[in-house]
Amino acid sequence: MSSLEPKIDPPAPGGSCPGATPEHGQVLSILYEVRHALERLLASGESTCIDLHSMPFGPGDLERLTAVLGSGEVQARVEALGPTLIQETAIPGVWLVDYRSLEDQRLSYQVEIAAIPEILRPHPEDLAESLSALNARLAESGLDTTLNASPPSS
Repeated sequence: MSSLEPKIDPPAPGGSCPGATPEHGQVLSILYEVRHALERLLASGESTCIDLHSMPFGPGDLERLTAVLGSGEVQARVEALGPTLIQETAIPGVWLVDYRSLEDQRLSYQVEIAAIPEILRPHPEDLAESLSALNARLAESGLDTTLNASPPSS
């Protein structure tokens, strides 16, 4: 293990909740759950969502969890019934998704283990309409005069 990797101690023996110790609270248990979810994602493509908002975190637990997960290169913001903030962690395939109300109150906070967070995927019905929507915009813009022309051959 390099000196840059965070050190996570194994769970204390005999504890009622694996990894839930006074020093770690729920952090270690959640990180183990993330690890198992990554294994499932790699093996079968199955994504997993862990609801952090309903967990009984102790003082500093959430900060420690987010510090261990780190920050990746991708951030996104979705505006739909209030802002949703999506942050890639330093671990590819592990995302923090923060759902907020219009009044900026946290509604849900999740760790999503997936190639792409579900909220960023287009709905199938929206995707089905995408070509006609682009054609309509091209026609309205006046930029494309070849809409009725044959597509270029490859």
